[in-house]
Amino acid sequence: MPAKENYVKILFKFYSDVLDEQTAETMWAEVVDESKGIYKLNSIPFYAPNIACGDTVIATYDTDEQMLTFEAIIEFSGNSTVQVALMDKSIPTNDIREVFHDLGCATEKFKEGYFVIDVPVVLNFTPIESKLKELSGSGVLDYAIPCLSDQHRV
Repeated sequence: MPAKENYVKILFKFYSDVLDEQTAETMWAEVVDESKGIYKLNSIPFYAPNIACGDTVIATYDTDEQMLTFEAIIEFSGNSTVQVALMDKSIPTNDIREVFHDLGCATEKFKEGYFVIDVPVVLNFTPIESKLKELSGSGVLDYAIPCLSDQHRV
C-alpha cells in the first residue's frame, strides 16, 4: 500500500438529487502528479453523481474552501457506483453489504440503513443488478445508480 502521505482529501460540490439540495462531499484520493493537480479517487462517493472510485481527476486548491477542490474527471476507471437505502430496517446494513461483497464489490457504509457499492470494471454488472432488483422487489432496499460506466451498460 502506498504511504499515507500520498493521499489527500478532495472537496466535491454538486446538486444532490438524493438530498434535493446543493451539497458537498470530501473523498480520499491518491496523488498521481501533484504539480499538475492529478489525483486518483480512493473513496466510493456517497452522494456525488457521475463519478466512481478509481476515476482520475483534476483538483486545484481553493483558497475560500481551504482545500483541494474537484475540477474535472480526466480518466474514467470504468467502475460504477450504486447507492443503497435499506427499506426493511430489521435487516442490519452489514448483512446486505456482505451480499455484494460476495459478488466481488467493495462497499462503504455511511450510516445504518445507507451504503454505497463500487462495482469494479472487471465485473459483469448483470448479476449485481439482478440482486439489486430482487432485493428491491421484495421490499428490502431501494437503490440508485448515479454512475454507470459504459462497460456496465447492457
